[in-house]
Amino acid sequence: MTNRSFSVGRMRQSVRRVTLLFGLAAVYYFAAKLGLRFAYINSSVTTIWPPAGIALAAFVLLGYGVWPAILAGAFFANITTTGAVFPSIGIAVGNTMEGLLAAYLVNRFARGGRVFDRVRDIIRFTLLAAIVSTTVAASIGVASLALGGLVSVTDAPRVWLTWWLGDAVGDMVIAPALILWIGVKLGPGWTEQKVVEAVALAVVAALVTLALFGGAFPTRHYPLTVLLWPVMIWVAFRFGPREAATTMLIVSAIAISRTLSGVGPFSVYATNESLVLLQVWTGITAVTSLVLAAAVASQRDIQGTWQQLAVTDPLTGLANNRQLTQSLESEIRRSRRTGQPLAVVLLDLDGLKQINDRHGHLAGSLAIRRVAEALLGSCRATDTAARFGGDEFALVLPETGEAAAWHVARGVADRLATDAEKPNLSISVGVAVYPGHGETVEALLNAADVALYETKERRKSRAVGLAP
Repeated sequence: MTNRSFSVGRMRQSVRRVTLLFGLAAVYYFAAKLGLRFAYINSSVTTIWPPAGIALAAFVLLGYGVWPAILAGAFFANITTTGAVFPSIGIAVGNTMEGLLAAYLVNRFARGGRVFDRVRDIIRFTLLAAIVSTTVAASIGVASLALGGLVSVTDAPRVWLTWWLGDAVGDMVIAPALILWIGVKLGPGWTEQKVVEAVALAVVAALVTLALFGGAFPTRHYPLTVLLWPVMIWVAFRFGPREAATTMLIVSAIAISRTLSGVGPFSVYATNESLVLLQVWTGITAVTSLVLAAAVASQRDIQGTWQQLAVTDPLTGLANNRQLTQSLESEIRRSRRTGQPLAVVLLDLDGLKQINDRHGHLAGSLAIRRVAEALLGSCRATDTAARFGGDEFALVLPETGEAAAWHVARGVADRLATDAEKPNLSISVGVAVYPGHGETVEALLNAADVALYETKERRKSRAVGLAP
């Protein structure tokens, strides 16, 4: 039965693998046929080559083992275009080797699927994948065409440059969008406001691109292409690399369409030369946009980290004294509006000095962490657990009366009492409730501190229990 289940599992895995390869080959084939529709200097050479980005993304996300799909897709796209078998084989081999090399360089030197998280990795991606690896397909492809008599020696340099540029821009525009949307885990869901802003961004990007490439301005006004930069700055500061790559897809599609229609700043030359200039501009804009978005995202992460550190105790991960004060002030205002009680619990770890003296300061730090874990295990999502001082902790319990607060305190004490780790720990507790024990942060903390001191005194005189 086990062997049969194993065989069925292997069969399903093989079916999924074959389906994946056929699907990838089909996607590559249709993208290649689309790109070859814009081949003007040679039927096999175009400045618009999305398959380069598809192959790179596939190798990065799915692994090197999908190479048969890329090889097959490239071969059938070319054989159905030129009818020449041996040049088509050479071109397919070049396209496959290019994708494999690009993916290896990205995985080896630019963190693979996380390449667009950091500026330096994006620069490495541009240099190694988009610029260096694309020379492979261009060189092998032009050599295959020349050996097959499909391109003359005098035209070879121009054909090579067009080929290389098409692959390079395909890597810069298509691969980032695929890797970022498919390979990177999506963050928290967008709010309705964020969705509206994203739609507005897409509409504005499309309108600005249509204006720039739709004949709204004099044809030779190349500097006016900088009007797109406010849009790219918007996407960088308000969104991130994923949305920047998506915006560039929109811009590139509209710009290509309008340039082929004979309008826009690059349309004054012959069609192929116009597309070459457009793709140079597109590649530079795409990489710069990604770099800007990654730089802003990195700065945003650093700022968030510093903000978190500013309100977090580094040893326990609990809120620090500053965050405790802010949380307590906020809850007092809310209790004043709603009329609901608010409890503050102060907890003191008994005998920390003795633990440090007998077991060492590392054991003392671990004891503090054990108390923090007991606090977090007893808290609701709406409560705030904080390290108040060296061995003192605090709980802010919204909508909690005095009896319920003591119940929570006993729960913390019970968790520590049943903790199997050594040394054994115990705590002293004091509780204060708003508004009965005070109406300000200072008054509540002072009342809880007095209650904590009274608890310690009762324990010293061998009184039993944590009850008030």
